Amino acid sequence: MSKILVIEDDPAIRKAVAEGLRQDDFEVETGGDAEQGMEILGRFEPNLILLDLILPGKNGFEFLKEIKASVKLSKIPVIILSNLGDQEEVQQALKLGAEDFLIKADYNLSEVVEIIKKHLSKS
Repeated sequence: MSKILVIEDDPAIRKAVAEGLRQDDFEVETGGDAEQGMEILGRFEPNLILLDLILPGKNGFEFLKEIKASVKLSKIPVIILSNLGDQEEVQQALKLGAEDFLIKADYNLSEVVEIIKKHLSKS
């Protein structure tokens, strides 16, 4: 069973994404900000991280930079799921090491799950 860490500050979105992934037999942990995400990574080894960019405190770009700088965490694929999406933000996320960049409004939950499965099958 693949493990997914979802870092999303909106409780309704976080809950919906987690429930959708669990229905597809993923083991899921969730956090509402980067600090919680790092705490979870201390005890949970995900196969993939689904990351929002707009977070309270440290934003998603900073979190991405931090995990990609870590020897232990740098190999974990990260997919950005955000309301942001101008070309500069997409390029910044990809340059920092994100595997993919999904704009929330452009995908329904089942499409997000399929994209996650595609990325997991590559790793």
